[in-house]
Amino acid sequence: MLKKLFGKKEKSLDEVIYSPLNGKVVELETVPDPTFSQKMMGDGIAIEPTDGKVVSPVNGKIIQFFHTKHAVGIESESGLEILIHVGLETVGMGGEGFEGHVKEGDKVKVGDPLITVDLDLVKEKASSTITPVIITNPDVLETVDKKYSDGATNETEIMSTKVKRN
Repeated sequence: MLKKLFGKKEKSLDEVIYSPLNGKVVELETVPDPTFSQKMMGDGIAIEPTDGKVVSPVNGKIIQFFHTKHAVGIESESGLEILIHVGLETVGMGGEGFEGHVKEGDKVKVGDPLITVDLDLVKEKASSTITPVIITNPDVLETVDKKYSDGATNETEIMSTKVKRN
């Protein structure tokens, strides 16, 4: 009631997550790394990318950007924390082949460039290009609906969620 009296804006409780990469959307359980396939970091999906342009899947803020530029964490407007981890065992590349376009604290909108990656180099130096997209705070979720596609683009909805009320 006080929120209504003082006009405080409530956060949106429904959140759509768009594909951060062009490619095939697959089940997280198929990722050949137990950290992701066993959902140790959270729930989500994975993308087999067809190009190296990684964009923001939500409107929000960059809360983590790894110095090796292989992974980025975003907090969405509804409070979801989303990790995009480009490839498997890419941390060992030390940032080679990765170009970052954001820094921690930046505000982003759906489709804003986050990372550009040389997928050929990743294929050569890492174990896989498959890219997990993880909700790392699944405890805030009431529901998550995952959508799989053979030809996802940066405009394809890959997950829709409902975030619990506080």
